[in-house]
Amino acid sequence: MNILSELSKLRKNANIKKIYTTDRLVMKVLRPHEAQEVLDYYIRNKEFLEEWEPKRGNNFYTYEYQQELLKQEYLEFKEKSKLRLWLYKKDEEEKVIGSICFSNIIYGNFLSCFLGYKLDKDEINKGYTTEAVKKGVSIIFHEYKLHRVEANIIPGNLRSIRVVEKVGFEREGYSKRYLNINDKWRDHIHYAIYNDNL
Repeated sequence: MNILSELSKLRKNANIKKIYTTDRLVMKVLRPHEAQEVLDYYIRNKEFLEEWEPKRGNNFYTYEYQQELLKQEYLEFKEKSKLRLWLYKKDEEEKVIGSICFSNIIYGNFLSCFLGYKLDKDEINKGYTTEAVKKGVSIIFHEYKLHRVEANIIPGNLRSIRVVEKVGFEREGYSKRYLNINDKWRDHIHYAIYNDNL
């Protein structure tokens, strides 16, 4: 067995935490049987999220679809190729209020990933996203040992821009028609934060 295979095996079998906390939040990796909490979140925020996310088909808003997504994401979590943490307020742990997601985790000499996040329409402007992203970046840098996290944001999404700037992300560039959001190709600003302790 070569060194890369051994490292890959160690990485996959590492004891990875599934629950984290901040001052006000509980952040959890969810399993397929918890799909109802996620579905409730998406139904509650359907119109609010439309402007910032890919166009969703009707099947997206079903228990079965969310169960399959959670199943796939849990497999990716075990492989350490994706980490999605669903957010709960400490005094209301039965209701999802959002998520942060570190996706496309690449190791080797790249050690990088992408960050995405979303919050409940009734919880915006309370600092929850900033709190969660700050904790999430710390996890990715200290536990996953990555060097770089990139966030891509639609220029008009000023709340999202404020989040990454508060956490310490730097503006790196601008891409035209970068992602398909709500059935339109949208420009995005690239932000990144670095782990210079590696």
